[in-house]
Amino acid sequence: MNLAGKTLFITGASRGIGLAIGLRAARDGANIVIAAKTAEPHPKLPGTIHTAAAEIEAAGGRALPLVVDVRDESAVRDSFDEAARVFGGIDIVVNNASAISLTPTTQTDMKRFDLMHQINTRGTFMVSKFAIPHLERAGNPHILMLSPPLDLQEKWFAPHLAYSLAKYGMSLCVLGLASELREKGIAVNALWPRTTIATSAIKNLLGGDAIMRASRTPEILADAAYAVFCKPARSFTGNFLIDDTFLAGEGVTDFGRYRVDPSVPLQPDFFVPDEPAPPASSM
Repeated sequence: MNLAGKTLFITGASRGIGLAIGLRAARDGANIVIAAKTAEPHPKLPGTIHTAAAEIEAAGGRALPLVVDVRDESAVRDSFDEAARVFGGIDIVVNNASAISLTPTTQTDMKRFDLMHQINTRGTFMVSKFAIPHLERAGNPHILMLSPPLDLQEKWFAPHLAYSLAKYGMSLCVLGLASELREKGIAVNALWPRTTIATSAIKNLLGGDAIMRASRTPEILADAAYAVFCKPARSFTGNFLIDDTFLAGEGVTDFGRYRVDPSVPLQPDFFVPDEPAPPASSM
């Protein structure tokens, strides 16, 4: 199976992981809906929906750039209708848009708390909700959340409770929707990186060039997402996947190509459970 002619609706696809997932599907000739907020260049972040669209089309896909704030109900609903009108339907939805603030409780202002929950948990719920009527008509429909396994240990909550609540809210959507939509044949899964990923957000938040060198590239998540979308939706659902473990199970052995700097030890990401251990060839 490949994704030729399939339509992917990807939130936050103007850069980083969302764009990488779109580019991987575009190589098959897929249609990519770039649903993101950045229409004009941002002073601190690269890429807009228009530059992403140009990259998608250069890679072999068709692109539909749409300005979408996942907090805006009418914008989300209208974007699905427009995508279905242009491409004839929607096959895959990727909930990638996310907000992050790594602050302890006393240093988290409520405006930031609300933003993270509106984008991460509420946005994921709402995008998925409006996707369902379209996905019901697709041949092999998938919803994928970029969210962590539900590993409820204190260490994942104490340092940044507000952010953890918002990210685990996305994962709870996976848990509920996978069961709710199973009879409809719509797969709902979560994908999460074992290590930090070299994106602008990570560079700005966690330590500049040093953290980038200790990271993997977004292509590891793009390859993992691609493998998920090629699975039969009726039988592959309700999974919380770690990128390298899942790819190793799909036969991938060369993980070195995903490293930004092979001479630097990899930086573990948040929320990765202690088990299973990483594939022996991956670290």
